Amino acid sequence: MRSPLNSPLGVRRWAVWSLPRRVLAVVVLIDLLAAGFLVLHARDDIGSLRSGWPWIVLVLAVAGIVSTEASLGVERMRRRTDESPHIDLSSVWALAAAILMPALVAGAVVAVLYIHIYLRIWRRSGVPLYRFLFSLATVMLAVQSADAVTHLLAGDDPFHSGRGLAAVLLALLAYAAVNMVLIATVIVMSGSSRTLGTFVQVMCHGDEAVLEFATLSMGVLVAGAVASFGPAYAVLVLPPLIVLHRTVLVRQLEEAASTDSKTGLLNAAAWHVQAGREMRRAERINLHATVLVLDLDHFKLVNDRHGHLVGDQVLAAVAAAVRAEVRDEDIVGRFGGEEFVVLLRGIEGDDGRVAAEAVAERIRLRVAALRVAVPGSRDAVVVDGLTVSIGGATLPSDGVELGELLEVADAAMYDAKHAGRNRVRMGAGTGSQARRR
Repeated sequence: MRSPLNSPLGVRRWAVWSLPRRVLAVVVLIDLLAAGFLVLHARDDIGSLRSGWPWIVLVLAVAGIVSTEASLGVERMRRRTDESPHIDLSSVWALAAAILMPALVAGAVVAVLYIHIYLRIWRRSGVPLYRFLFSLATVMLAVQSADAVTHLLAGDDPFHSGRGLAAVLLALLAYAAVNMVLIATVIVMSGSSRTLGTFVQVMCHGDEAVLEFATLSMGVLVAGAVASFGPAYAVLVLPPLIVLHRTVLVRQLEEAASTDSKTGLLNAAAWHVQAGREMRRAERINLHATVLVLDLDHFKLVNDRHGHLVGDQVLAAVAAAVRAEVRDEDIVGRFGGEEFVVLLRGIEGDDGRVAAEAVAERIRLRVAALRVAVPGSRDAVVVDGLTVSIGGATLPSDGVELGELLEVADAAMYDAKHAGRNRVRMGAGTGSQARRR
């Protein structure tokens, strides 16, 4: 007879055990804290219920379910195009519940909403149950924080005084801080880079933080409408929320269409558009600009020795190295294969070439210092000894059109290849063997 532990539903088969021990400990701790705080304050919360609370619970829960159903296709597409954590807009109803009702009842609203989201979206997307429970626990803790701030500072009427306004704003910040910090902590602990800089980067990922605050602001407006005019007014937020959801998808699809999936850099088409725009601006206001073309040396050997999955990791590591050595305003893309391209904006100097060459040298040295770990290798195998050949061309000395600069930089890169690889060549006339390997 098969042991329950080894059955398909057995404890030993749960995906949560695949987490690193430190991450597992934090996940379990957060789950227990969320449940513990609810139980601890249950008696006080039940005694402080306001009149009409069942209608508020019903309206918020139904409105949240309706908004999820109305945006079901949008949310599933968002998850298919971007597997990283992102805002699902349910915070509108969760924060409204936290402001209007005690944490226990607000938690019940959150549980209904998240169970519905899990059954309709997350489970079909293959999200493990432990991730759902962890997300639910973080929102529960965020709701409890917002509830504590609101009722500590404003009592039962947070919408008719300056103190009440300050209370709901602080509740918004408390909700966002608790939720985002807990999720960012686990993400950083799960990765290989556990630094403060990585934590800040995860916290401020793209436009997600801005979207979260916009969503929470709508939650405050829902709570204000319900408290002032009645629960039915909560439904007025549904149309703008659905439009916001679709707008987020459009932005996400635009970003996916312009991004190389293996490196996170701009793809060739998007790079040409942005670089061309910058070239026109630089020529109009008489600024220098430099195009760098980079090609990994002997990259085929990496794929032959370690496989294409490791090759993709090497490309991602090189892309990160290039991005780290240029400024945020510089435009970096992948041209395909093992070739990358950079537009350096507004390089200072007589013609910008010296400064641009210094940037190219920094990139070359950083790539040469890379050590990319091979996942799953028993002997901790790493890919190192990587080199890159770089060619550059500067506006206006090497051309005034983007195509001209690319042609000169490409020729200079081939000259660097023929000169022995792992070096930098700048400008026209540096490569007599241009376009021949």
